[in-house]
Amino acid sequence: MNIKITGTGSYIPSKIATNETFHNHEFLNTDGTSIKAPNEVIVKKFKAITGIDERRYAKNHLNTSDLASFAAEKAIESAKINREELDYIIVAHNYGDVRHDSIQSDTVPSIASRVKHLLQIKNPKCVAYDLLFGCPGWVQGVIQAQAFIKAGIANKCLVIGAETLSRILDPHDRDSMIYSDGAGAVVIENTNDEGGIITHDSATFALDEAHYIFFGETNNQNSNDQRRYIKMYGRKIYEFALTNVPVAMKSCLDKSGIDITQVKKILIHQANEKMDEAIVKRFYELYNMEMPRGIMPMSIGKLGNSSVATVPTLYDIILKGNLENQEINKGDVILFASVGAGMNINAIVYKQ
Repeated sequence: MNIKITGTGSYIPSKIATNETFHNHEFLNTDGTSIKAPNEVIVKKFKAITGIDERRYAKNHLNTSDLASFAAEKAIESAKINREELDYIIVAHNYGDVRHDSIQSDTVPSIASRVKHLLQIKNPKCVAYDLLFGCPGWVQGVIQAQAFIKAGIANKCLVIGAETLSRILDPHDRDSMIYSDGAGAVVIENTNDEGGIITHDSATFALDEAHYIFFGETNNQNSNDQRRYIKMYGRKIYEFALTNVPVAMKSCLDKSGIDITQVKKILIHQANEKMDEAIVKRFYELYNMEMPRGIMPMSIGKLGNSSVATVPTLYDIILKGNLENQEINKGDVILFASVGAGMNINAIVYKQ
């Protein structure tokens, strides 16, 4: 028995927000004071650090559950399965359906139940639930799906990562330029085909790190804005990720018994180009090796950071031949890895 991804899909919103979009924003420090630099300089420095030129935002009438269902439809079609045979629908997200111009997140019913409804699945034995695990949520959903199948209580699972982060961005916070919207999905099955999920690893660091990413007030302290926005301590996250993620990746790979030279691609959460590159470089340093060229495909430059959606979207667009100079072939060993709010880390060694 091998547990494999048999179908993939993604939904990339059509609305493009370029870096120039932010030239007219009023960016403020966390204490409300003005940043002593022109916006053009702020945006240029942001691009140099994150690698982001543009990001995608959902159209006003679409919500997270809509994006999730679009990606799911494509994954089901790709896997060529009967949707009524799905045993689980696992939807990773962080903020639920935040309607355009709303100040409240809507999570009742669950996003997974909404997706099942949108997919028009009638089978009540298809269990739908949400997974809140920060940016590593989709990877964790794949781990949970594998556990269900391995335990004999499921044969087919649909795992989705979806987010509309554009609805929770503080327009006065420079960090808001990082985030975007999108969805990625996979069908995971029990199959006789070779390969599949080989090993996985997960961890939660919450003693000192739990609130590195949090919900907070706008930087504009003269505003009557009562909304709360996604906030983070960027430097702490950077240092945390560089210290802990390479070790977790190594632990996962070492458990698999696969030599590092056999790893063809590392699909890492698209958080920040410089940070991701530093993580992967440090991972190879643990094996006294240099990071190979082309080992770390990146989509963040055009798509931004869509949290739980980045890894499945990246995987899908590579498989569909939509990322220049990148491909994944049958038999290739892939390392999935992610880090995010919680603070959570996880990794999967997977053979295509």
